[in-house]
Amino acid sequence: MARYTGPRLRIVRRLGTDLPGLTRKLADRRPYPPGQHGQRRRRFSEFKKQLFEKQKLRYNYGLSESQMRNLFVEAQRSKDPAGRKLLQLLEQRLDNVVFRAGLAPTIPAARQLVVHGHIMVDGRKQDRPSYRVNPGEEVAPKESSRNLEVIEDSVAQPSLRPPSYLDFDRDKLVGKMTALPSREDVPIQVDETFVVEYYSPRL
Repeated sequence: MARYTGPRLRIVRRLGTDLPGLTRKLADRRPYPPGQHGQRRRRFSEFKKQLFEKQKLRYNYGLSESQMRNLFVEAQRSKDPAGRKLLQLLEQRLDNVVFRAGLAPTIPAARQLVVHGHIMVDGRKQDRPSYRVNPGEEVAPKESSRNLEVIEDSVAQPSLRPPSYLDFDRDKLVGKMTALPSREDVPIQVDETFVVEYYSPRL
């Protein structure tokens, strides 16, 4: 399954939670699922709970299903709890770090900046959104890209506050990862244990 590129607010309404990485829009005007049966009371089976929690992560961080599965496999091989390790790996993605630093309004916008070569890591151009940022590394736009409208607007009105693992200098537009992301740094309401339960029998 490819990365989602359709209507973003529809996903927020379907999953019933804000996804700041996907869109700045909120479902407060129509806080129920889309479709003619959206306002009916929904029943959740165990599988549906697991699926919805997995989909929250996939849509918020903008991954394809194969990317999510591969990250989970890596997280499962870690000595840390698989669910928390998965969240840490998602937060370490370069497109997410650019977003969390406030250089882009959403993760799709951050991904575009990265792919188009506007972002540097430790002074070197990095055009892979999946690049894993590690503690001590600095993320910043190229000098020639500092005045891009999307960057200026986002820095002026960031979607979220920088997380505890990231120091951001608004004057220099430099974000430095100071530690590995923790569970408390994840900006969405998600139960990672359901994600583990979803993938474990399918691998």
